[in-house]
Amino acid sequence: MDTNFEAGTFLIDKPEGASSFYMVRQVRRVLGMKKVGHAGTLDPFATGLLVICAGRPATKMIGEIMEGEKEYLATLRLGVETTTLDPEGEVTNERPVGLLAKEKIEACLQGFRGELDQVPPIYSALKHKGKPLYHYARKGIEIVKPPRRIVIHTLERTEQEQEVSDDSPFLTIRVVCTKGTYIRTLGADIGKALGCGAYLTALRRTRSGCFHVRDSIRGEELQEPDARKRLMEGLLSVSDVRNLLQ
Repeated sequence: MDTNFEAGTFLIDKPEGASSFYMVRQVRRVLGMKKVGHAGTLDPFATGLLVICAGRPATKMIGEIMEGEKEYLATLRLGVETTTLDPEGEVTNERPVGLLAKEKIEACLQGFRGELDQVPPIYSALKHKGKPLYHYARKGIEIVKPPRRIVIHTLERTEQEQEVSDDSPFLTIRVVCTKGTYIRTLGADIGKALGCGAYLTALRRTRSGCFHVRDSIRGEELQEPDARKRLMEGLLSVSDVRNLLQ
């Protein structure tokens, strides 16, 4: 049913530990195509929606696909900071969390809603002189990019009534934001505002524009013998995507 396949878009639920480029390579292998790219990087520790386009008519739409707002679920570990702002980095600081009442947490989150100027993390895929910032950071060179204007449309706790303390130092939030927002940076900034620091222990992208993770196929399915069939069952044609983006 897919012998005449030339171009299309696929929604993949990226598993934890895999890079976004690794998932692109898997789609290339399954389809036997070179012209494959993704519409928005997910860090290796993160999971969730990765929009992958195959074939030139589809990859030409990546820029437009990336314009859509993003939705995430993120878990912060308060009281600990790391170099990368996530579990992959080295611990740089530890502080007591104390007892954070829900009112204090809500007041803190309120300060991050709306328009913000956000400094991209030094460990990121953002380019400097043709190389990603993490290339320099791993060599001990900190390249600090100027702040970028972002918008946080929604920022809310998933467990509204729960207090946060040293015995229960985790805070899970739902974020709806514009493209270019670094949730790792947002998490670290929330930790600083609460006075104890924080890093992300988990991050899941549930939506990118009009595309939702519930409509995706699991990334692990790309390893199955019938991976091509499973991919093609979730195919969004170029015209499908054009209609969705209108």
